[in-house]
Amino acid sequence: MKKLILLCAAATVFAFLSLSPAWAAPQTECPVMGGTINKELYVDYKGERVYFCCAGCPETFKKNPEKYMKKLKAEGVELEKVPAEAAPAEKKQ
Repeated sequence: MKKLILLCAAATVFAFLSLSPAWAAPQTECPVMGGTINKELYVDYKGERVYFCCAGCPETFKKNPEKYMKKLKAEGVELEKVPAEAAPAEKKQ
């Protein structure tokens, strides 16, 4: 019984650590074509900045952004947050 409890505890700790942002990797590859990213080619999507390898990739991404966001997350990529100066101003009502 003690072994089962220790095994469950170890599995829980491992699961927690694998979900931790500290283990996430920065984006280095284009989610569309897989090439090395060019930091001058990007799209800001839901508060995160997604980089691409070539000029055609942002348009492909925009056609189905959730597909590529899921791919990045599944690969353990942690995207950069959109810088405050680049984020659109909130509308006051």
